[in-house]
Amino acid sequence: MEPVNEADLEWVTTEHGETAFRRKKLAAAAAGGAGGAEPPATDPELGCSLYELPPGKRSWPFHYHTGNEEAFYVLAGAGTLRAADDEHPLEAGDFVACPAGAEGAHRLVNDGDEPLRYLALSTMREPDVTVYPDSDKIGVFTGAAPGGEGDRDVSGYYERGASVDYWDGEA
Repeated sequence: MEPVNEADLEWVTTEHGETAFRRKKLAAAAAGGAGGAEPPATDPELGCSLYELPPGKRSWPFHYHTGNEEAFYVLAGAGTLRAADDEHPLEAGDFVACPAGAEGAHRLVNDGDEPLRYLALSTMREPDVTVYPDSDKIGVFTGAAPGGEGDRDVSGYYERGASVDYWDGEA
């Protein structure tokens, strides 16, 4: 068990339209040892990433996890939490816990003038299903939790209503 300093880790950038942020996977780096130089053999049971969300941008699409809890602690900046029940202003020092299930649906929005910097913590259970109410999609993950490292047995995004009969394709 060795400490990992976020200054020693490279930012990874994600950008898709209104979604744009930088992230450092702190827990995965710590699990790898040597300051995160080696990928972890397995996902830690608790995930923690440092995020930086530029002004005018949003985090992941509005979603919730059926198998994992998430929490956010705002370090700097200001923004808005779009939650299952409403929207809530966020500022440095705020903490929010998002339980698994529809009541934990969330998305962070930086509607301020400075970068919104926050820690995102989550359980790293798999399998997990993510639900995206705005686009009526689901994501399915086995073999590694969402945001986790390693090879996945099953991973994909699907229209929520898409289905086939249980016996389709049987000989």
